[in-house]
Amino acid sequence: MKFSNNRIALTFFLLIFTSFITSAQEIIKDSVIAPIVKKQTFGKLKIDGVIATVGDFIILDSDIDKSFLEISAQGGSVKDITRCQMLGKLLEDKLYAHQAIQDSIVVTDSEVKGMMEERLGYMIDQIGSMEKVIQYYKKDTEEEFRTYFSDILKEGKLTSEMQKKIVDAVEITPEEVRNYFKTIPKTDLPTFGVELEVAQIVVEPKVSEADKQKVIDRLNGFKKEIEDGSSFSTKAVLYSQDPGSRANGGFYKMNRKTPFVKEFKDVAFSLAEGEISAPFETTFGFHIIYIEKIKGQEVELRHILLSPTVTEESLNEAKEKINLIRKRIEDKELTFAEAARSLSDEKETRANGGALINPQTQDTRFELTKMDPKFYGQVSNLKTNEISDPILEQTEEGKKKFKLVTVTNRIDEHTADYGKDYIKIKDLALKSKRITAIGKWFDEKIKETYIKIIGEYRDCDFTNNWLKK
Repeated sequence: MKFSNNRIALTFFLLIFTSFITSAQEIIKDSVIAPIVKKQTFGKLKIDGVIATVGDFIILDSDIDKSFLEISAQGGSVKDITRCQMLGKLLEDKLYAHQAIQDSIVVTDSEVKGMMEERLGYMIDQIGSMEKVIQYYKKDTEEEFRTYFSDILKEGKLTSEMQKKIVDAVEITPEEVRNYFKTIPKTDLPTFGVELEVAQIVVEPKVSEADKQKVIDRLNGFKKEIEDGSSFSTKAVLYSQDPGSRANGGFYKMNRKTPFVKEFKDVAFSLAEGEISAPFETTFGFHIIYIEKIKGQEVELRHILLSPTVTEESLNEAKEKINLIRKRIEDKELTFAEAARSLSDEKETRANGGALINPQTQDTRFELTKMDPKFYGQVSNLKTNEISDPILEQTEEGKKKFKLVTVTNRIDEHTADYGKDYIKIKDLALKSKRITAIGKWFDEKIKETYIKIIGEYRDCDFTNNWLKK
């Protein structure tokens, strides 16, 4: 399957829906349409029924309307999306979900429940109340809405897991990266914007042993209440300070390669199914973990995070310390890197002289125009080797810290260079190879899967050959 530039552009445009546009068409007679509901469209009476079948899944004409509604509810724009493109997206999702089931990919009820609570929380924030959400989706009761929405979430999860399985299997060699770069005409080489290499020194306010013990005692209290019958999930929703899992009742699914801190993983993989850990400490605060399910090398767990309160006195001591570090660097008693290695409280950057790693690219460069707005505000006006004033920062978990930031190198806007920009070029090459792999996967699965499209949608100009010609 060949991917033109236009096709790639369309693919990335439709990533707002979580996947790539691909479609397939096999014409069947209109007489097999199963009438379901009558609705008015452009002044004409239209029958809403089955318009497509993919394996064991069907697509109704109203599903297209619901998809537009769902994107709008998430804040996305639908003004440039046609009904044919939306059908292509639905066909693709059904094929992913169908094949996920064939490949024995499992989505648990607890996963769906966690996603449900997270999405509902977002929608209620946007729309105003559960009643308004139900009205927005044209459902009569909360139970009816939850049943409808859980099916959407489960199918969406199957789709994303199938996509992940495809792309995770794609690897790329240095030779393939070099060959990819050679195929780009000089006039089409990408331009990379201004990039900065940044380092920081962090000073964290000290927490007293008494304040730590208060948190440990509180977590032990939660543990006892849960062992006596209280819901761990409810406790996490009400009290956990982890913004990434709180809305899901503290739920995480992980294996030994999941990028969690070592202390958390060590405890998680030492517990038996149904066991609750004792309180333990990580850089984020204190946790307790409950193991919900163990499936091979993967665990499904819930956790509660609490951070000790920092006193005003500790905060002032930390500020005084970081001001002193800044003065010592400016007086040339030691370099920024030396200060970071010996005085910074951030162990992730300390060994590298405070150098930050870009989590998106895994190298030391941060493109100015793609920075987090808060980070941009801290470094964009710094000259090379200039040190910022002390910055007070509070994490999403509520922990406070002071930091100094410096720009160690500034790379001006430039045309892609293989030697200087290898990591970025590798990323582009890998994305291209993944698109090709997905195209090949669709070619194979479309041939193997029962697919039919009927009615007016057979006239759609689909991106791929769903006609199986």
